[in-house]
Amino acid sequence: MDYKELYEQEQERNAVLSERLAELEEEKEEISHKLKRIKDNPIWKASTPVRMFGHKVVNNIRRVKNLGGPRGIMLKINYKKREAEAKKFYGTKSFPDEARRKFEEEYSFDKRPLYSILVPLYNTDRTMLKEMIDSVEWQTYSNWELCLADGSDAAHAYVGETVAEYNDPRIKYKKLEKNGGISENTNQCLTLATGDYIGLFDHDDILHPSALFEYTKVINEQDADYIYCDETTFKSGNIDHMLTMHFKPDYAVDNLRANNYICHFSVFKKTLLEGTELFRTRFDGSQDHDMILRLTDKAQKIVHVPRLLYYWRSHAGSVAGNISAKEYAIDAAKGAVADHLRKHGYTDFKITSTRAFETIFKIRYKLNGSPLISIVIPNKDHASDLKRCVYSILEKSTYTNYEIIIVENNSTEKATFDLYEELKEASDKISVVTFEGEFNYSAVNNFGVSFAKGEYILLLNNDTEVITLNWLEEMLMYAQREDVGAVGAKLYYADRTIQHAGVVIGLGAHRTAGHTHYKMPKENLGYMGRLCYTQDVSAVTGACLLVKKSLWDEVGGLDTDFKISLNDVDFCLKLREKGYLNVFTPFAELYHYESVSRGLDDSGEKAERYNKESEHFRTKWKEVLKKGDPYYNANFSLDRSDFSVKVE
Repeated sequence: MDYKELYEQEQERNAVLSERLAELEEEKEEISHKLKRIKDNPIWKASTPVRMFGHKVVNNIRRVKNLGGPRGIMLKINYKKREAEAKKFYGTKSFPDEARRKFEEEYSFDKRPLYSILVPLYNTDRTMLKEMIDSVEWQTYSNWELCLADGSDAAHAYVGETVAEYNDPRIKYKKLEKNGGISENTNQCLTLATGDYIGLFDHDDILHPSALFEYTKVINEQDADYIYCDETTFKSGNIDHMLTMHFKPDYAVDNLRANNYICHFSVFKKTLLEGTELFRTRFDGSQDHDMILRLTDKAQKIVHVPRLLYYWRSHAGSVAGNISAKEYAIDAAKGAVADHLRKHGYTDFKITSTRAFETIFKIRYKLNGSPLISIVIPNKDHASDLKRCVYSILEKSTYTNYEIIIVENNSTEKATFDLYEELKEASDKISVVTFEGEFNYSAVNNFGVSFAKGEYILLLNNDTEVITLNWLEEMLMYAQREDVGAVGAKLYYADRTIQHAGVVIGLGAHRTAGHTHYKMPKENLGYMGRLCYTQDVSAVTGACLLVKKSLWDEVGGLDTDFKISLNDVDFCLKLREKGYLNVFTPFAELYHYESVSRGLDDSGEKAERYNKESEHFRTKWKEVLKKGDPYYNANFSLDRSDFSVKVE
């Protein structure tokens, strides 16, 4: 097929798509017009209370639906039971006893930074105000100053009076002439700050007594210049009445672009503000997300303290108590992320809300051209599985510039070889190469890649089936980034439960690596919405893995010492060791009828082989495993894949 014919085909394809786009734009315009007429109707406006109640009912129904049916509901109930047990250890029970408090108060640090804790006040409830200040006063590390800017109205004059009662020279108070909103009021707090580090604290929240002590430790040990911790929401004025505990990963730029997971308790070196603002008022509603994106870009050492040290109060007037995002806040968050992306050189991207929450985003990056992708599929017999896999690629994929290299290895059935001929006749994109010798997943794939003409390599199991039409585009938009190594897809079993949604090192009985959210229903949102946004992970499965050919070569492909298992995780860790990010995207979906071709590694000789490869993996990556997975959390159990918290 010559270039002219290809060009004409592409022109025809574009013409069809352009026509469809025009039709959709016309439909959108008509719907927008009708929607405006409805919203302007007095009856619509008068029915607001009824509709709000209806929304709550619908949202609760949707929450149940997102659990994926009776099995998912039972999984959630059991998870909540384990979480309730774990919560007992993260409230006041986690506070230092008298001996521990004495140890922390007397501990001699080489560096004793002064923390300026900024708290904008506005009509703050008296009890909440006192509890907030008390939690700072009770810090075991004493070198701090509390900078309060008060925008309260005349009816709440008690706010200033309450602060004055403390008579502590470390508390700095400024009465503002008018309330400037959270961004401006916080910026006013900053004018009072003389510290080395700035901390952001809400006027109705509570700090763990050891928060500043733990932060000072990582400043001394790691020279941290941006620090955050785990947090929880609580109700009824009692931190032991926790609602949602949020145990976070270490710094992960793709997670942060998708949602503000860092949030509280953000503390950073004051010098990071040089040449920039603290809060930018144009991002009011998501001013903290904007600030975190800007300052983490500048930071040299971002440290996550994996301890629950921040208690976020949930009440009628708080952000934590009103989880429905306002439209202006959604727009501000999108604007903050867009500003960040533009500074990193990205253009023509698209930011949309996901089904998890309005401020948890999907980012669609612009594809740089249409590079050739070489899809490498190892195969031994199981003709029906291979046929289903290959035809799903040919018939469903909207990305067309790919080749398929089937690596034949020790097939014996005539049907298999007949299928090879059928597939080669069906598409000139398909070729079959033969690997001689016993099955070694790593060697077979390395052999297949040696025939690849593409700029990108996609490892794909023969027992997969494409679901998402633009699965290649969704993976390629990340793989093309200079900072990204391997990209993995979201894979389901035939019963629509999750087989792969990212890999955590150290997870599972062998303490090697395991899949998170394993066997969760397809509809599940995941821990803190993690099944709904693209994120950085330590590894992805080789059942569907996209990587630049240059990076494949750079790390030497798959290690043939891992004949059957853990070769994909080892490959990803080699990329991570080189400084590349490995990414999981839930927006490229396939079925994976796992191990129907070669069987499972759970008995006899196969189990023995897996044990040996596990031992080799633990030896090779001993120091990495010892540090733990940076994208998981030390508080999570390594015996479960559902993000259950450890119970000591």
